[in-house]
Amino acid sequence: MSALTDLTLAEARDALASRKVSAAEITEAYLGAIEASDLNAFIEVTADRAREMAKASDARLAAGEGGALEGVPLGIKDLFCTEGVRTTAGSRIIGNFVPQYESTVTANLWRAGAVLLGKLNLDEFAMGSSNETSAYGPVKNPWNKELVPGGSSGGSAAAVAGRLCVAATGTDTGGSIRQPAALTGTVGMKPTYGRCSRWGIVAFASSLDQAGPITRTVRDAAIMLREMASIDDKDSTSVDLPVPNYEAALEAGVKGKRIGVPKEYRVDPMPEALETLWQKGVEWLRAAGAEVVPVSLPHTQYALPAYYIVAPAEASSNLARYDGVRYGARVDADDIVGMYEATRAAGFGAEVKRRILIGTYVLSAGYYDAYYLRAQKVRTLIKRDFEAVFDEGIDALLTPTAPGPAFAIGGKPDPVEMYLNDIFTVPVNMAGLPGISVPAGLSDDGLPLGLQLIGRPFDEAGLLSLARALEEASGALTPPGF
Repeated sequence: MSALTDLTLAEARDALASRKVSAAEITEAYLGAIEASDLNAFIEVTADRAREMAKASDARLAAGEGGALEGVPLGIKDLFCTEGVRTTAGSRIIGNFVPQYESTVTANLWRAGAVLLGKLNLDEFAMGSSNETSAYGPVKNPWNKELVPGGSSGGSAAAVAGRLCVAATGTDTGGSIRQPAALTGTVGMKPTYGRCSRWGIVAFASSLDQAGPITRTVRDAAIMLREMASIDDKDSTSVDLPVPNYEAALEAGVKGKRIGVPKEYRVDPMPEALETLWQKGVEWLRAAGAEVVPVSLPHTQYALPAYYIVAPAEASSNLARYDGVRYGARVDADDIVGMYEATRAAGFGAEVKRRILIGTYVLSAGYYDAYYLRAQKVRTLIKRDFEAVFDEGIDALLTPTAPGPAFAIGGKPDPVEMYLNDIFTVPVNMAGLPGISVPAGLSDDGLPLGLQLIGRPFDEAGLLSLARALEEASGALTPPGF
């Protein structure tokens, strides 16, 4: 059974389609692995539903009617609403919420034949970079269980790296797919804003949130993204563009591509292992036939402070709906104002409260222009920097994904120090661009490090082909013992 959990998504898909293995067999292998795991990656395991879905997949495969992901067992970040299955967003305030509808992304995956193993742990309302803010406890990194897996999609990354699901969904608001992928040695893809529908995903910051896959290989990411992406009339920000065959696009190669290396992504001090890895990435792409040139993104230094104004402001607005009246937890009090206050005080964790307070402050009278409006203007400048570089013929940018490897659980109690983990990923969200993290090497302590590629809007196909070249040069990373 254990060998089945070693299959990549592409391998599992092909083995299922050729009837070398049944959906029931591979599902049972993963359910057994989840039961034996102590990573705390899952909030809810849907064993009965998984078995029913696997049985239906086997029937369709036998009839020659299998979909693109028929019988493939997936984990779903517990930010995606799943009909009839508890959806908590990692928070106590909606800990017993059972949606009566399905998110568009997960509906697309079930339509393709995928099997739901369960809902994956995450930082509360996706607010965090370590998966420590979850009301359901921190997730452990499969590389070292005393370390964080990154966040907010830490459960997704840990489950994929730890062989608890073939692949998983994540969401990325400021790096929440790419940063945990880097810290766990997995592939994390953040598509262009609008490529995947946000409908049915619990909102953090609506102008930044985007769904994407976390997988073991670049090919797996290409397969997953094609099934996740779609236009959706329930989400006005989803874009009506054809979804390419990303897997076929992997064969395009990188010869003749121009790759930019932005000088502003060198932090002070720059860890030697990270600098060495970045230079290796440059050499790998050159060896594959790409031209690598230095570029400048002058407003990058303002991306992180601007993000931590825009994102909390939108979070403050989005989380106002959790008041104990319509759904979720309620703490009774003498009057309705007291009930609001008691419910939100008990229901939200410290980090969520911090961001609500920041967001409410920057939106308040007298401060809106000074903070929120100015941050939006900076966001426009960041976007223009990227546009200028792409207008000069640059096809993609190469940077580190995170400023260092995984750190100890409880090792970054200072919120500002924690926020700095997003320093390389946040600009991509501020500009609405696609980005992908590829496992590229190990730190001096033997922990995974990732390289990030940033692409033109809606050129996920080109980005995936470049990521494939990096992957082929660096090789896959597997946690010890797996």
